[in-house]
Amino acid sequence: MPDSPSSLPVIVSGIQPSGTLHLGNYLGAIRQNIALANDEAARSEAFLFIVDYHALTTLRDPEALRRYTMDVALDYLALGLDPDKASLFVQSDIPQLTELTWIFLCLTPSSQLEKGVSYKDKVAQGLTANGGLLTYPILQAADILAYTAPGRGLKVPVGADQKQNLEISRDTAGRFNQAYRPEDAPLFPLPDPHILDEVSVIPGLDGRKMSKSYDNTIGIFDEGKALKKKVMSILSDSTPLEAPKDPDADHTFALIRHFATDDERAEIAAAYRAGGYGYGHAKKALLGMIDRHFGEARERRRALAERPEHVRDILQAGAEAARARASEVMAEVRDAVGFLNA
Repeated sequence: MPDSPSSLPVIVSGIQPSGTLHLGNYLGAIRQNIALANDEAARSEAFLFIVDYHALTTLRDPEALRRYTMDVALDYLALGLDPDKASLFVQSDIPQLTELTWIFLCLTPSSQLEKGVSYKDKVAQGLTANGGLLTYPILQAADILAYTAPGRGLKVPVGADQKQNLEISRDTAGRFNQAYRPEDAPLFPLPDPHILDEVSVIPGLDGRKMSKSYDNTIGIFDEGKALKKKVMSILSDSTPLEAPKDPDADHTFALIRHFATDDERAEIAAAYRAGGYGYGHAKKALLGMIDRHFGEARERRRALAERPEHVRDILQAGAEAARARASEVMAEVRDAVGFLNA
């Protein structure tokens, strides 16, 4: 007999619509999140959401926010996310999140927020030290905890280096349980990291980590002349064409690793070491591999972009499922904290 929905573990993951998604986003998380959500053998229930509340901490352009939000939805669907197997929705369509965030904030020591590593790093990078940025981790805790209930397992896909990001969510769940359910069954399970397969740092055009903040990205759906211009501009050293080269030291080959077949990878690495194979050859090979890898997804994205109402319907259906779950959780939360109309 199959598991009932109420017994399945819950998988939650969010992505911020703060710009065009790039190969670093895809290789580091998106492709694995989609595979996990689509995997029937995983026997789980998945909620994937576009965190537009979080984007407000830095983005002040309403038209850009709308465009980026729709772009993320298009990207996920074009890359293969099955909306029948996972709820895809927009964070701001779930009003219960802000109520839960306030309740969590009332349990959170201000010193914990002020000492947040992520908060300090972002301020050091020049971002305005606004209240949203300061309380970001608590809204994130609400994102994670709003879609579960007692007895449900809760998994959050993260890279190994991001495991510490879950600690505030675990602390928040524990504080709530201790404050309002010290003797009863805990309302919130402590979220567990689902460690994504380790992916090396994806280099951008300048050799640094691919990042929107560095303006060194290759978009997932870049194509044609725009894609060729970016790929051909990847930083390389001045080793002459005829000289042997170390593929492991080259930024272009670092990207080839992720898109080549095993035979292609071995053949190109041997050509690097033999000499007579230039960085231009490698970049043309990479260009072909990217076109091959994303070709079908590009076609799906173009077709989806011509049906924006269909995409909105998918987001609405996902939001309805998420609101239904969040409403169940909030009914228990409101009763636990003592609201009169719980």
